[in-house]
Amino acid sequence: MRMIRTDLAMEAHACWKESAGETSELKGVIAREETLRGFPLTRVEIVDNEGAAALQKPQGTYLTLDVSRCQGPEGLQEAAGAVAELLEPLLPEEGPALVAGLGNPAMTPDALGPRCMDHLLITRHLKNVLPQLRETAALSGGVLGTTGLEAAEWVRGVAEHMKPAAVIVVDALAARSLDRLCQSVQLSDTGLVPGSGVGNHRMALNRETLGVPVISVGVPTVVSLETIIHDLTDDCGNPPRNGFFLTPDAIDEKIKKLSKIIAYGINLALQPGLTVSDLDALLV
Repeated sequence: MRMIRTDLAMEAHACWKESAGETSELKGVIAREETLRGFPLTRVEIVDNEGAAALQKPQGTYLTLDVSRCQGPEGLQEAAGAVAELLEPLLPEEGPALVAGLGNPAMTPDALGPRCMDHLLITRHLKNVLPQLRETAALSGGVLGTTGLEAAEWVRGVAEHMKPAAVIVVDALAARSLDRLCQSVQLSDTGLVPGSGVGNHRMALNRETLGVPVISVGVPTVVSLETIIHDLTDDCGNPPRNGFFLTPDAIDEKIKKLSKIIAYGINLALQPGLTVSDLDALLV
């Protein structure tokens, strides 16, 4: 069974059901719809090897929050709070955190990770002054084509020196649906493989490669042309892999908003004693 390219577990599950038949149930996968702070939430849990093979995703939990209705400062505050509520249970209760922003800052659809770094509350250097704040460090090292380094190499190097309790990686993703572009935030406790959604697989960032829990946070910003051809022609065959990807209009403004939602969500999860107003004052 051919899977349409997507980084979103909820789309991979929907695609499997579409191909297998609406009434078919996939063993090894538990999926359910919820609502969090007024935002639709899809929870997909891949619990065994059969489910992982069917969806072509590692075993673990995938949480997809639909933030398409997020409007204005109040909407951003609620969306950031929802991201924090989803992220906090995935993190160890204590210990330093390392946040890595993956992607190419010179290419807007791939700049989500680096832009998030602008809104993060960095506290590791303040541990002796403000011990009540959880130690947080962040870095963004660019992409292989501009640095000669795999993301996993520079993240692992810093992690080995810093010894964080967990690593949070932020990256742009690929979707199969145009309606999902810049509308959803996916969190997962499985880490990630940078570039996998666009067919440019790099070294994985996960517990096996970094030695600590790795939580990924991402937003789909591109969709492959082959997927659009598949949907327009209703062709269930194998559309050609041509390497073309589309991104939505006003991508600059969307990345600006989404990077702040994700960064504030991370801040609130790591520093539960702070509010959005506190962050606004501290991050001016």
